Order: sequence, then structure tokens, then C-alpha cells
Amino acid sequence: MRYGDDETIRALLAETQTWAVVGLSDNRARTAYQIAHYLRAHGKRVIPVHPSKVAFEGEQGYARVTDIPFPVDVVDVFVRSRLAGPVVDDAIAAGASAVWLQLGVRDEAAAARAEAAGLRVVMDTCPKIEAHLAGW
Repeated sequence: MRYGDDETIRALLAETQTWAVVGLSDNRARTAYQIAHYLRAHGKRVIPVHPSKVAFEGEQGYARVTDIPFPVDVVDVFVRSRLAGPVVDDAIAAGASAVWLQLGVRDEAAAARAEAAGLRVVMDTCPKIEAHLAGW
């Protein structure tokens, strides 16, 4: 099953403001850092989520999505597929509007749980790639 039809992807890119990026460290060479920087350059508020709670461009870091004390639109998941399920469950518990599992991150059961809880789901693709395809 493909999660993330074109309409959902466009809506998440255009209509959301706050993205929690799970797996975002201060390592600028990592893809999570590069995508977070891209999102921020395109007007998104990027909240870093990593066990080390590192800050990102002035935003305080949090160990888990459920630690963020304000609403999050999208939880962007940059962890291995085997670790994605608990992150998706945290996104559901935190009341996020959507989860975006990055390119190479797949967890059908977690995606189904998120969808059943009313979250929009995108899986196994990258917002930067999708934004370029959409001409953003």
C-alpha cells in the first residue's frame, strides 16, 4: 500500500507550519539536518527531536515528540524502520496532524495505526524530493 497520495503530499507541504524532525542531530552531514534546513528555508518551524535534545537554529530540542509542549503539524521520521513504530505512536499520542516517514523508512502497521487515528500519512519518500516534483 502506498501512503501519501499527491494531494496529501501537496497539502502537507503547503498548509503546515510546525514540523518535528525525529532523529535530527547537530551533524550537518546527515540527511535529517539537510532536510530540516530545507524545510526551515521554506518557512517551516522545525523542532528537533533526538535523545540528546540538541537545538536546531534557535529551536529547543526535545527527547520525544510527546515532550513538545505545543501542537505539531507533521512528525517527520528519520529513524530506522524498526524504530519507526514507537515514534508514530508518540505522534498519535501528541495529537500531531500527520506523520511523514522518510525515504527508506517503512512500517505498514504504524502507518495503519496513524491513519486509523486520523493522521495523514506519507511513507517512504522525502519532502524535498516531493517539493521539487511539485515545483515548490
